[in-house]
Amino acid sequence: MKNVVVIGGGHGQSTIVRGVKNIKDIDLKAIVTVADDGGSTGRLRELYNIPAVGDIRNVLLAMSDNEEFFTKLLDYRFEGENDIDVVGHSLGNLIMVALMGMNDGSLVEAIKQVGRLLNVKGKVFPASLEILTLYARNIDDTITRGEANIPKAQNRISEVYYDHDVEADRDAVDAIMAADLVIYGIGSLYTSIAPIPIIREIGEALNNTKAKRVYFANCMTQQGETYNYDLKDHIDALRKHGAKVDLVVKHNDVIPQSILYRYYAEDAIEVVNNGGIDIPVLERNLLDFSNNMVRHDPEKIKTVVEELLEDC
Repeated sequence: MKNVVVIGGGHGQSTIVRGVKNIKDIDLKAIVTVADDGGSTGRLRELYNIPAVGDIRNVLLAMSDNEEFFTKLLDYRFEGENDIDVVGHSLGNLIMVALMGMNDGSLVEAIKQVGRLLNVKGKVFPASLEILTLYARNIDDTITRGEANIPKAQNRISEVYYDHDVEADRDAVDAIMAADLVIYGIGSLYTSIAPIPIIREIGEALNNTKAKRVYFANCMTQQGETYNYDLKDHIDALRKHGAKVDLVVKHNDVIPQSILYRYYAEDAIEVVNNGGIDIPVLERNLLDFSNNMVRHDPEKIKTVVEELLEDC
């Protein structure tokens, strides 16, 4: 039995988990950022003074044994104009908040109960149980406050940080120390991945674990976060934020030019390897081009992770 830990948040982490959950003889754990303060998650966080639950909900759904049905159910968003307390919220977020209320505010217990409901293949841990606000220091020394605001600032980010020493979730730290394979990514570099290793105890665990630490690199840059970054820029940023990396997995698919033009219009370009990287780069076929978009394919990720586990 191999222990696999996936670190991040958002749709990218869910994509990895969706593929990896079907690998035999592994113990899968996901460590999820709780710094999100936008949308439904941000409103609930402010109203009930709780950590962000949206990314946790998404990862739980990706781990579900019956993902298609439960995704439709828990992603359902209430519409209307009159009831401002419900409009725009996903049912899954409301269920998470309700379960916290039923369990003396315990996010850990709410995650366990949703996990049982969804029959998840693995465990999900928040990076911290604190209510966190993420800050970005930009290269012009301006500061952007709030995870949702950081990409909107359209500035070049120097670092992200919290305004105090954050206490890590103990289960998250223990999972990293016991891991055979730690996976970073895919996802927003500064607002999904970096917010986790900057937590001191998690950064220390990532430095001290005997696990192989692998970064599944983004295939496209992201407007507002990684404008014009190449592969080395991504790795350097991860390291600066405490994420030790032993190996990089990068796509070698040829992205159709018509799709690239679509991304160019959004100030996004393909992430390429321009050299200067001092660790191995494993190039594999990873992408899916359905719906005229570039996305990582969970089944292709599964194949690569199986390959990586042979050496763990």
